[in-house]
Amino acid sequence: MIDRCLAQAVKLDRRNLGMRGAMSVVILLSLATSAAAEGSKLQDIEKNVQSCNRIADVSPDDRIRSCSALIESGSQTPRTLAIAYNNRGGAYYRKGDYDIAIEDYDKSIKTDPRYARAFNNRALAYRKKNDYARAIADFNQAIRLDPKSASAFANRAELHRKKGEYKQASSDYSSALRILPALEGVRNARCWVRAIMGELKLALADCNEALRLEPNVAATFDSRGLAYLKMRQWDAAIADYNSALKLEPQMASSLYGRGLIQLQRGNVSDGNADIAAAIAIEPNIKNEFARYGVK
Repeated sequence: MIDRCLAQAVKLDRRNLGMRGAMSVVILLSLATSAAAEGSKLQDIEKNVQSCNRIADVSPDDRIRSCSALIESGSQTPRTLAIAYNNRGGAYYRKGDYDIAIEDYDKSIKTDPRYARAFNNRALAYRKKNDYARAIADFNQAIRLDPKSASAFANRAELHRKKGEYKQASSDYSSALRILPALEGVRNARCWVRAIMGELKLALADCNEALRLEPNVAATFDSRGLAYLKMRQWDAAIADYNSALKLEPQMASSLYGRGLIQLQRGNVSDGNADIAAAIAIEPNIKNEFARYGVK
C-alpha cells in the first residue's frame, strides 16, 4: 500500500490546517522566523516549503532539490528539519532509491526521535527491500508513537498479509478502519484476508461496503469472487470475476478462479483456457490459490 502519511502540499491559508495542522503550523512558524531574518528571501523559502511538501504535482527531483534547500538553510527547527528529511526520503522512495531514502529517514529520526511518520516511511522502504524484520520493528514504533495512525496500521497489515500472517493482517486492518473508516483500499484488503481465512460472511460484508464506497474497483470484485468461490456460489463468483476482468483483463486471480469454476461446471475447454492465461501472467498462481484453501 502506498504510504499516505507523507506530507501533502502546504497551502498558506487556514483551509489546510486540518489533519496536517501540526505540521503546517511548525513550517509556517519557520517561514515567519525566516521572513524576519531574511526579508527578501521569504518568497524562495516559501516556494521550497511548498515544493518539499508536495507529492502529486511535483517531480521527485524537484522535491529533492527543494527539501535539500530547506535542510541546508540552517534556519529550520528540529521538527521542520525532520519533516524535510522525511519528505526528501519520500522523493527518493518514489524514484526507487530505497537505500538513499532510508538514509534520509534515519536522519529524520535522529533529528526528531518522536516523529512517527519517518518510522512508518522507513518501514515501507525496508519492506521494498524485503527486510521484513526491520520493517515490522519500524511499523511497531510508528504505532507506539502515534496510535491513531490509520496508515501505519494498514501498512503493517499489508506486511502481515504478504507474509501470510492473515490473522494479524485482519486485526491491523480492523484497527485502521476504526480510526479512519473510509481509508481507501483497506476494507477490500480485509475482505481478501477474511476470505482466505474462511470468514466468508464477514468477507462479503467488507467487499459489499467497499464496492458501495468505490463501485468500479477490479480488486474488490476479485476479492468478493474468492469469497463466493469458497462458498461454492458459482454464479455469483463468475459474475464478480467477469466484472473484475472487464476492468482489468490481465488479473490473474480472476482468470484462475473463473477457470476453476468452469472446470467444476464441466466447461473443460473454457476452464483450461482461463487457467492457462492466469499461469502465463502469474506462474505461481496455482500455489497461491492452494494457500488460500482452493484447489
